[in-house]
Amino acid sequence: MTDALPTAEEFWDGFYGDHTWGEHGPVNRHLVSEAGGLPPGTALDLGCGEGPDAIWLAGRGWTVTGADVSATALERARDHARRLGLADRILFEQHDLSSDFPSGEFDLVCAQFLHSPVAAPGEREEILRRAARAVAPGGRLLVVSHWGMPPWYRGMPGSERRADFAIPTPRENREALHLEDGAWEVLRDAVVPVALTGPDGQAGSREDHVLHARRIRRR
Repeated sequence: MTDALPTAEEFWDGFYGDHTWGEHGPVNRHLVSEAGGLPPGTALDLGCGEGPDAIWLAGRGWTVTGADVSATALERARDHARRLGLADRILFEQHDLSSDFPSGEFDLVCAQFLHSPVAAPGEREEILRRAARAVAPGGRLLVVSHWGMPPWYRGMPGSERRADFAIPTPRENREALHLEDGAWEVLRDAVVPVALTGPDGQAGSREDHVLHARRIRRR
């Protein structure tokens, strides 16, 4: 018997095989607050899942590339975009971001809760650095990460003993991006509390780290 972790594709296909949010799945609240007032351009949504953030952006005039490792999630995302009349504004691509990254530069690059319980050490940090490099001059980078979790949290739904992730600190998130002095303007770097209701109706909260930066120029 092997104790090896599943590949990223295997894990996330299994996850989305058990969980779905449908075509009106929740849009990341921090994307709405940070990008809602931006003029539309080109956007890259990393770890797009079933596509709610990409669809929200496309509905506001953005041309979006959504990237995810799960073929199951991407098939649903494409179907959601078609049914909402937005398929011509979104290109959904399958990428294992640890080894295969979307090409091009973008006016907005988003990584919302890009955590994986099957990631190798240092893998997330390298993906975030590549995300920063994909931002065009004058463009924005939005990285939203889990930080404090509610008391009832017991790991990802569907995860097994070895399938869980360590939550990076806000400092580790900042350091992972390698935002060079003079090349970036940090617009927001904050830990934001979010009110939640637990599985038994109990009140609680989690904390999200929101890092929003604008690329001024290339070094």
